Amino acid sequence: MSLNLKPSFIPGAQTQESPSTASLISHLALERHIEGGYFAEIDRNPLIIPNPFLAPASTSPSKGPSTTSTTFTATTPFSGDNHRNASTSIFYLLTPVTPQGHFHRNKGRTVHTLIQGRGVYVLIHADEDGAKKRVESFVVGHAVEKGERSVWIVEGGKYKASFLLPGHGGGEGEEKLLISETVIPGFEYVDHDFLNEERFRELVSEQQAEELAWLVRKE
Repeated sequence: MSLNLKPSFIPGAQTQESPSTASLISHLALERHIEGGYFAEIDRNPLIIPNPFLAPASTSPSKGPSTTSTTFTATTPFSGDNHRNASTSIFYLLTPVTPQGHFHRNKGRTVHTLIQGRGVYVLIHADEDGAKKRVESFVVGHAVEKGERSVWIVEGGKYKASFLLPGHGGGEGEEKLLISETVIPGFEYVDHDFLNEERFRELVSEQQAEELAWLVRKE
């Protein structure tokens, strides 16, 4: 990891959104997300498909050893567990007030598309072989000539976290990261879990743990 993986904005240091960000939150009808940041669901595909994740209760929800050291967000979706919407999409926003999304994973693949701002994504490839897992980090932004990504895909079974970066121009209006996310098949909280401290330290090296512990959700 060559990026500086330290927070640019400290959670709690700013308690009120700027007028432009508050206006954006209002116009997009965003609400607080349990991962950090804000979100609003903008599409739920009416096509219903069989749940591809159905498996005996004794098996792990994704590749790798079953563990009780992650925190599942729900037990059963409201719609039942036999089917899923083919896809769902949301807006997702990070701001100086809530500048980071904590490590979590989904069972389905997620396609992310940048709308505004800059940030860093950190992935722990927990679905890959080996006791210690590969860690990947990259900047998302519009400066594609500098290697920033404007579209990125995270496959199911990988933990991801994100945090806000200042905009290139340094203006107040640029201090936000707005993206869309499309989850395939559609998102249900039962297909989502948080990475906790114990499992985190099992997956990464001691040096990586020191560098990234601030992105683990405190229970």
